[in-house]
Amino acid sequence: MPYPDPLYTVTQLGAELGVTVRTLHFYEAQGLIAPRRAGNTRVYSQRDRARMILILRGKRLGFSIKEIKEYLELYDIDPTHGQQTIALLKAVQNRIHKLEEQRHAVEQTLTELHNIELQCEEAIASLRVPLPKAEPKIGRAKKAALKPIGRSP
Repeated sequence: MPYPDPLYTVTQLGAELGVTVRTLHFYEAQGLIAPRRAGNTRVYSQRDRARMILILRGKRLGFSIKEIKEYLELYDIDPTHGQQTIALLKAVQNRIHKLEEQRHAVEQTLTELHNIELQCEEAIASLRVPLPKAEPKIGRAKKAALKPIGRSP
């Protein structure tokens, strides 16, 4: 006799997928997952778990909720998954194109900033003023973490 698919509570599924309960509730409110109820408790099926894995992967790859929802709806409509695969291919190609455009823009910006940096260093050198010490290249959050907490002596 086959075993029934396991069911997960919101806490169990969140822990397994590394997301918060709030995240699961958000995707439920968006209509991307639909847990059943066992009394007052939400229970998630293997199908919900699989959908959450696809949702999280889509978000990690930069797809919008709308795009993910359209993709998941195609999965339900087309048992052969042909339409879904074609839609996924188009979405992936569009995402690759956008990321390549962003990479190009970042590279241009970095080139321009390096040129300005050199111009400033040359201008300071011609004034025979010592260059200021470069600050370590760490982000703001890390800088804030390095500041002492409380009053200074």
